[in-house]
Amino acid sequence: MKTTLDLDDVLLRNAKIMAAQQASSLTRLIEEGLRMRLAARLASVRTARIPKLPVSRGKGGLLPGIDPCSNRAMLDAADGL
Repeated sequence: MKTTLDLDDVLLRNAKIMAAQQASSLTRLIEEGLRMRLAARLASVRTARIPKLPVSRGKGGLLPGIDPCSNRAMLDAADGL
């Protein structure tokens, strides 16, 4: 696909020099740079830290008579608080 870019003059000049030194084209150099940036972004998203869920350090447990396997019993007990 063809596109038009507005690049800083010094950046473009340096990019052309680098492409020539590598016996490559400016297009290939720009594509490589874009691929590197996109890959780095994807890698950072994959390795983003997932925050740990908070854990209650409370003591005492459930009140007698509440069935922890029953959603209805748990909801009823919560309504009574």
